[in-house]
This record gives sequence, structure tokens and C-alpha cells, in this order.
Amino acid sequence: MTHLRTLAVLALLTAGLAGPAAAQGTHDHGSMSGTDMGSMGSMKPDPNDNASTKEFKAADMAMMKDMDVPYTGDPDVDFRTHMIPHHKGAVAMAHIALKHAKDPATKAMAHKIIDDQEKEISDMEAWLKRHGK
Repeated sequence: MTHLRTLAVLALLTAGLAGPAAAQGTHDHGSMSGTDMGSMGSMKPDPNDNASTKEFKAADMAMMKDMDVPYTGDPDVDFRTHMIPHHKGAVAMAHIALKHAKDPATKAMAHKIIDDQEKEISDMEAWLKRHGK
């Protein structure tokens, strides 16, 4: 369920960016800087945030920055080059959950996410390497 929810969020983000990105060409970064960030302002550091929130916000912002890579027009490549940083963001968030969460179910889910996502990252990176990307 969590993986499906993650994919749904990614689909919504992609759909929201598809118009501007398509209008600018297939090699555009589809940049999410400035006003394109929309509700991303909630990720800005706040001195009143507790430690876990500060860490989650930093991980979110790093993931969004790392996902801002050029589209090639090749859906096989584009899928992987955008999913790799997305998965790395999930792994970073899972590590934060392991550090701060108290519920054993949360920690178990975080361990599973780390295991699953790291394997998928490795698989995607290997595919890109095999295809000279």
C-alpha cells in the first residue's frame, strides 16, 4: 500500500508538471524552482520544528532537488532517472523514522522500505549502466 501511495503521489506531481514541461520541450528540466514549488513551502525550515520534522523537511527538499534532472524523451530512461532519487528520498526518510519513531510498526515499515527501495535503486542503476545511460 505504501509503495502504491508513493507512486500515486509521484503521478500527481508529474501530472502537475507535465503542462509546463511539455511546453518547454522534451529536454527541459521541468524545474520546480520558484513559484512552481506550490505547496512545497511547507518544507521550509522552521525554528519551531522538532528534530524529526527538520530532518524530514531536509530529506524532502534534497529529494525534490535530486529529482530535477533533464527528461530525455526515452520513457525507460526517464522513469529510472527520476525514480532513483525518489527512492533514495524514501530511504532517507525511513532512516529518519528509525531514528525518531517509537511505534514498532513504523520501524518495521522503515526497515522494509530501506530493503526494498535499495534493491530497486540497485536494479535501476544496473539497467541504466547496461544500456549506457
